[in-house]
Amino acid sequence: MNKPIRRVSIFCLVLILALMVRTNWVQGVQADAWASNKNNKRQLYDRYAHPRGNIIVSGQPVTNSDFVNGLRYKYKRSWINGPMYAPVTGYSSQAYGSNGLENLEDGILSGTDDRLFFRNTLDMLTGEQQRGGDVVTTINAKVQKAAFDAMGDKKGAVVALDPKTGAILALVSTPSYDPGTIAGNDDGDAWKALNSDPNKPMDNRALKYTYPPGSTFKLVTATAAFENGMFQSIDDTTSTPEPYILPGTQTPLKNESPNERCENATVKSGLDQSCNTVFAKIGADLGKDKMRAQAEKFGFNSTIDTPVRAEKSVFPNSASLDGTAQDSIGQHDTRATPLQVAMVSAAIANNGSLMQPYLVDQERSASLTTISKHTEKQFSQAMSPATAQKMQDLMVSVVQDGTGKNAQIPGVQVGGKTGTAQHGENNSALPYAWFTSWAKTPDGQSVAVAVVVEDGSDNRDGISGGRLAAPIAKAVMQAALGK
Repeated sequence: MNKPIRRVSIFCLVLILALMVRTNWVQGVQADAWASNKNNKRQLYDRYAHPRGNIIVSGQPVTNSDFVNGLRYKYKRSWINGPMYAPVTGYSSQAYGSNGLENLEDGILSGTDDRLFFRNTLDMLTGEQQRGGDVVTTINAKVQKAAFDAMGDKKGAVVALDPKTGAILALVSTPSYDPGTIAGNDDGDAWKALNSDPNKPMDNRALKYTYPPGSTFKLVTATAAFENGMFQSIDDTTSTPEPYILPGTQTPLKNESPNERCENATVKSGLDQSCNTVFAKIGADLGKDKMRAQAEKFGFNSTIDTPVRAEKSVFPNSASLDGTAQDSIGQHDTRATPLQVAMVSAAIANNGSLMQPYLVDQERSASLTTISKHTEKQFSQAMSPATAQKMQDLMVSVVQDGTGKNAQIPGVQVGGKTGTAQHGENNSALPYAWFTSWAKTPDGQSVAVAVVVEDGSDNRDGISGGRLAAPIAKAVMQAALGK
C-alpha cells in the first residue's frame, strides 16, 4: 500500500472511531439528558403510542385510554366521573403535562418504569402491544361519592381516613373539573377557561389549601393540656375568667355566643360550647413550646406525602403570649389542610397512634402482577392511650350534648368537633365552616373525617360548622360504615 492510500485509510479509520465514540457517548452518557430535554417530543409521542395503565378505585378503573389514531398521538386519556375523581387522579394532558397521581405514577402508568422491563421485553418478543401498569388507590368509591354528592355546589373539601391504617378513603375538592376536557393537544380554550375561573376548580383544596382551622384546633389544645398534666379528668374545672383579656394586651377575647357559660367551665363543658376563652387561656398557660410540640405530634410543620405532597400545615413559633392564645384556638397564624384536620381525629380514634396517610395501595403490571404493596406505618404516637380515651369522651359529648348534634348516627358511636374559622383583614371575610369527626361501630369498623366549607352562606350569622359541615361528615361516615 503506498503512502497516500495508507494516510487516507488511517484518516477514515480515525473518523469511524470518532463516530463510534460519539454515538456511544450520545446513546449512553447523554441519553437521559436528551430524552428529558423539553424540546424532545419523542417521549411525549411514545407515551400516547400505546394504552396507558389505569388508576383503580374499589377494584374498578376510573380512567381509560381511548384510541384516536392521530398523526402523532394514537391514544388519549379519558376519565370516568372525572370531576369526582380529579383530586385523586390529577390530569394527563398531551399539551399541558400532568399532575397528581398521573404525574407521580407516570412510570407505571406509561409502562416505562424499570420494574416493568421484563414485562415489556416479553411483550416485544411475543409481538404484544406495550401496555402501562395500574395504580390501585385506597379510595372507597361509595365514600368518595357520598362526600362529592354531599358537598354539592359548595366550595370546600372533604377527607376521610381509616384511623387504623392511614388509608385515604375519600379525597374531594369542590368545585372540581373534568380532566378529560384538557387531555388532548388542542384543548387551549378549555385550559384557559379553567385557569381563569375565579373559583379555581383545578386546585386541590383537600391537600394544597391551608385554612385557619378554627375551633377544630381546640382538640389539639385539649390534648396538650392532658399530656402536660394540666388536667386529669374531662370534668376538671378550668380557671377561666370572664372576660378573658389576652395576655399583654387590654383586648378581651370574645366567645361566639353571648349565651355560652364559659367562666370557670369544665374541660367538657368548654369543648361542648366551644369556648374560645377556655382554650385560649389553656394555650397561653402551656406556652408556645408545649403547644407547638403537641401540634407537631399530629403532623403540623411536617411534610406529608400521600404520595401527592400536601401543603405543610403550620403551628407558628409565636413571639407573644397573646399570639399563642389565639393560635391555640385555631386563629391568628395557625393553618391546616383538611387532611391535617382529619389526621387529628384519626389519631384520637386510634387510641393516640397516628398512622401515615397514604393514597396508593399497590402498583401492578398490565398482567396484574403486583410490583409494589404499601406497608402501613405509624407517623407518631400523638398522645397516650389514656389521653386518647379522654379526648374520645370529649368528642362524643360534643356530638351528644354540644355543637355537633347534626352528626349523630343511630347505633354508631360518633365523636366530633365543630369549627367556625374567622379570616380576612380584621376578620372581614365570611368564616369557614369546619367539622371533624370519627365514628366507630360495635364490630370495630372506624372512619375519621374532616370537612371544610368556604362559602356556606351569604349571611355571616348563618355560618357554623355544626349546621353546614356536620351533615356532610355524617353522610361520609354513614357511607364508610355501611349505615
